[in-house]
Amino acid sequence: MRKLPQLLIAAPTSGAGKTTVSRGLMALLTAKGFRVQPFKCGPDYIDTKFHAQVCHRHSYNLDTFMASHNHVRQLYVQKAQEADACIVEGMMGMFDGYDRDKGSCAEISSILGLPVVLVVNAQSAVYSMAPLLNGFIHFKENVKVAGVIFNKVGSERHFAMLQQVCDDLQLRCFGYLPKRQSLEQTSRYLGLDFSKMSQEDELAALIDEYIDWQGLMEATSLPLAESPSVEKRLHEPIHTLVARSDDSFSFIYAEHLDMLHRLGKVSFFNPEEEMEIPTDIDLLYLPGGYPEKHAEALVKSAKTRESVRKYIEQGGKALAECGGMIYLSQGIVSDEGSFEMAGVLPFSISMRKQDRKLSLGYRQFCYNGQPLRGHEFHYTQFVPMNDMPESAIQVYDAKGNEVPTPVFRYKNLISSYTHLYWGETDIMKLFRNNRYE
Repeated sequence: MRKLPQLLIAAPTSGAGKTTVSRGLMALLTAKGFRVQPFKCGPDYIDTKFHAQVCHRHSYNLDTFMASHNHVRQLYVQKAQEADACIVEGMMGMFDGYDRDKGSCAEISSILGLPVVLVVNAQSAVYSMAPLLNGFIHFKENVKVAGVIFNKVGSERHFAMLQQVCDDLQLRCFGYLPKRQSLEQTSRYLGLDFSKMSQEDELAALIDEYIDWQGLMEATSLPLAESPSVEKRLHEPIHTLVARSDDSFSFIYAEHLDMLHRLGKVSFFNPEEEMEIPTDIDLLYLPGGYPEKHAEALVKSAKTRESVRKYIEQGGKALAECGGMIYLSQGIVSDEGSFEMAGVLPFSISMRKQDRKLSLGYRQFCYNGQPLRGHEFHYTQFVPMNDMPESAIQVYDAKGNEVPTPVFRYKNLISSYTHLYWGETDIMKLFRNNRYE
């Protein structure tokens, strides 16, 4: 079997520097000619954008709530085949999952057999790192911690004392990153600031100077399993039209695009541009994003909105997730005014400050005999709330509790705030048992 560096970058808590180290290492290795295949634990869309920009290839989500363990293994091994190194960026704290450590970085590490490199925020701490690291090293026998990288280190003397901690624990230290104001990530709406996607050169230089990246690669080099066969769907090829733009319709799992390409032809259009969508398609996919941030551009594309509305009214199959559902509403209400949308669904969406409320978490339900899982993350809300269409199905959270998230079925449109993961779903079967079929 071919060997290559494979590692999962995790941390004790959020905000420790996982993204900084992941992007920096990806950027450095890519600049040195390595083909780096990036992955992201969990349902996050934002970090995968950074990965793709740095590595010049799609980043894939590994999530053991939204997909089976077998699917995660197959996806990982398949995408790793043409890589020289695989870097998986973790999420939250290392053992934080949807139910204790289920769905956590630690679980993904164990099912893929990946060594973990811990990124630890060492600001204002020295020997107190010892019990913290000792706990992470020994908490789960099936999770191997290959070593540690310290972040926000104040000086070389500070780092020397941190190295003593590692010596006492017999834990390998791969280096550190100094405290730099320029490396602080700012948040934007629902995630990291896209404008910060230009730090790769600085990050790569810091990794090269302060971290033993060659030793890290040697310590995490493992045999790669053979690529599994990809399941093929049995129905006729389909033509899918996907809404895509840099921001307003950009939350698309890379595995979804791969799956749609396996099913047939895939075309793209930008709803911010004036056009008529083609009618010879089998499925219209309107993914999530930030349409509410680009309402003015969407309003100007009246011909596009009308053609989308006409397609759905005539019974065309369509799947709209979160931002896609917002686009199909009557309009977007903001503190600056109201913006007309496609007018398919009988409600508007408010992004006014007085209406903002965080809705966050995993979601699951069964529709047309298929179990579906996904993730919800938004601040916008329905208006009016007292005159909403009835949900087509009851939706539950990760622990099986009922949640008020509705799923709308109108003709051959299925829409919801939930971003579905349908890598193991026969997407066309969702539209069965309808008079518009």
